Amino acid sequence: MKTFVVIGLGRFGTAVARELSALGHEVLAVDADGEAVEKVADKVTHAVCGDARDAAVLKALGVRNYDCGIVAVGGDVGNSALITLNLKEQGMKEVVCKAQSHVHQRVLEKIGADRVIFPEHEMGVKLAQGLSSSNVLNFIEVSEDFGIVELEIPKSWQGKTVRDLDIRNRYHVNVIAIRKASEGGQIHVAPIVDYSLENGDRVVALGRNEDTNLLHEVK
Repeated sequence: MKTFVVIGLGRFGTAVARELSALGHEVLAVDADGEAVEKVADKVTHAVCGDARDAAVLKALGVRNYDCGIVAVGGDVGNSALITLNLKEQGMKEVVCKAQSHVHQRVLEKIGADRVIFPEHEMGVKLAQGLSSSNVLNFIEVSEDFGIVELEIPKSWQGKTVRDLDIRNRYHVNVIAIRKASEGGQIHVAPIVDYSLENGDRVVALGRNEDTNLLHEVK
């Protein structure tokens, strides 16, 4: 279990706080709006009404004892920058911030943000990747450049082995698992290269996003 502080309980911050809590982590949710705090109070470990721009408030909450802080404050660059600075000065090891623009991103990175995200952009990319082809069933972003896809195998792969297809060299991705249709969807992790692929099987592959995106073009 990890411990998180989520500051800013708009739609994004609330969703993050609730999901982290549902996954079994300790979550402290903070917002200056008492109504927003009340809405999430029964879904997280602790919910506090307070102004995170005030370093004394964060100190009193003991944020330095948490593993990670998520700054989910809205579009005001000054507010999110000040909160980020406060968290780093309190000694928080990891601070993840929401940004609205690349200028906003640069400001946050300059003052110590460990990771800056663009929720709307990232969701849009994932949606586009999911809609671009009916045979890409799932997409998980591992980092900014790498992702994992679960791909229904194309006809040209049926009856062939991983070795025959030479997937790593031809497509620059690594097959990390195979979901077998004939075995009720059972997953075989790290399959041997002589594993034969059958109609309906799904391949789980890891690689650069630009390479995994090309897999759906294979016929």
